Amino acid sequence: MSDHRFLYVLVFVVGAASLGAEIAAVRLMAPFFGASTIVWANTIGVVLVALSAGYWLGGRLGDRHPQVRSLCLVVLGAAALLALVPFIAQPFFDVSVDALDEIEAGAFVGSLLGVLALIAVPVVALGTCSPWAIRLALTDVEHAGTVAGRLYALSTAGSLVGTLVAALLLVPFAGTQRTFLIFAVLLAFVASAGLGWRFVAVPAALAAAIALPVGTVKATDDGRVIYEEESRYQYIRVIERDGGRRVLELNEGQADHSVYRPGEWLTDDYWDALTVLPFTSSRRPPERVAILGNAAGTSAREYGHFFPEAEIDGVEIDPALEEVGRRYFDMGAAANLTVHDEDARPWLRASAGDYDVIVVDAYRQPYIPFYLATKEFFELARDRLAPGGSVVINVGHAPGNDDLERVIGRTMAAAFPTVLRDPAEESNTLLVASEAPASANHMLRAIPELPRGLRELAAVEAGRLGSRLDGGEVYTDDRAPVEWLIDRSILGYAADD
Repeated sequence: MSDHRFLYVLVFVVGAASLGAEIAAVRLMAPFFGASTIVWANTIGVVLVALSAGYWLGGRLGDRHPQVRSLCLVVLGAAALLALVPFIAQPFFDVSVDALDEIEAGAFVGSLLGVLALIAVPVVALGTCSPWAIRLALTDVEHAGTVAGRLYALSTAGSLVGTLVAALLLVPFAGTQRTFLIFAVLLAFVASAGLGWRFVAVPAALAAAIALPVGTVKATDDGRVIYEEESRYQYIRVIERDGGRRVLELNEGQADHSVYRPGEWLTDDYWDALTVLPFTSSRRPPERVAILGNAAGTSAREYGHFFPEAEIDGVEIDPALEEVGRRYFDMGAAANLTVHDEDARPWLRASAGDYDVIVVDAYRQPYIPFYLATKEFFELARDRLAPGGSVVINVGHAPGNDDLERVIGRTMAAAFPTVLRDPAEESNTLLVASEAPASANHMLRAIPELPRGLRELAAVEAGRLGSRLDGGEVYTDDRAPVEWLIDRSILGYAADD
């Protein structure tokens, strides 16, 4: 292969690895820092700065060392660094998890910056490739534009391929750790082709690392892990505690997303309130229920037991959670449950509606998807309710901070005449809204008609119910800075701690 053709292949593979690493980096950080626009902006910004620095450095190195061998050595070093990222990032993740446990913002932000710095170093090295390759490919000034255009076009094409392959194939099916390693192997293989057969040991060693087992996200000293998996969307694990109680943890493990107690139907947690709060506006058993954020089916199981005639639609974007729910959380006990592996809002828009209850519990800790917290979403939910029906939403928040609750409460009030609040737990407030008159007294009057297992619970919930908090602003599809609001509340909690 001529030097020019080799350089074309090299810049293409480097372009693919640069953007593929960016996609993998977001996925690598998502279990600990979320996948909000803030995380994406930070990652894209770091990659762009790193590439810019690499371009500058590559131009200087190309002038000082105009040899293909020198360029290949740098690319080989970048491959080795890229392969190390998912392994040496673990100490930073340990810090971030501990920081989230204690809500220590300084450590949390510091660990985020540390991981971004780890990613930036190999990207700087990869950024040197294009300008360096242009310097090597130029034979005369008259064709400088043609050569530069061709190489940058190939680099951009490689970036496109790397983005699509990482997002659609490697991350979903190979996992994040192996995505980094696969791109590292490709880089090392091409670089070793320009260095000679003696360097083939490097891509061979990196390829062997692909067989290394993927470590867990977070150890636990509160029970034993009976299941764990990295799905297309998130890290999943099931923990069994004393008495056979099981909890579903996702990503960083900051919240229990489903709970199962053998032989019991109630959880002694906020899910129980989701089952009785609709009786603030209706006295008849629900006939149709939609659960947006079904997870492993805790709410579906409760509704299915206490209202066995109800048709339940559980909507969960991650299909892996349906299998987890049926295997570990007795989700099959809800006989009339239909699980839809779809995103909640598009599914609701396409549904026939006529629901007596719409439960919204779709968190990716610590964020709620912004499009489930807007006026337009609640208007859609209102239009899909049967007469007298209600929407119940779980609002998670930092302890003692009610900024998000105020915003969602006021936004719901822009679509519903009545919005009530139930401060169920220190970090969970439930809001219930209906077009029909709703009140604690209405729930108390409904108690004699409730299943026996819910009557005492309904009396307790009625005692906690009150009007929504004043303040906040109305969020819309155009402007809903949920991530910013939540990040500010976490930082504020840390400052007051």
